[in-house]
Amino acid sequence: MSKLLRAVVAGWGAKKMGGGCISTIIIFLLLWWLLGHLGIFQ
Repeated sequence: MSKLLRAVVAGWGAKKMGGGCISTIIIFLLLWWLLGHLGIFQ
């Protein structure tokens, strides 16, 4: 459940900050890693 919640938050953030297809994917991956690294949603 925590990975799903982390994916939703990362996807929402990437959608808000991303401009194009590639930048949205990069922002999603960055947010996914950052949320996991900081211990949020674990």
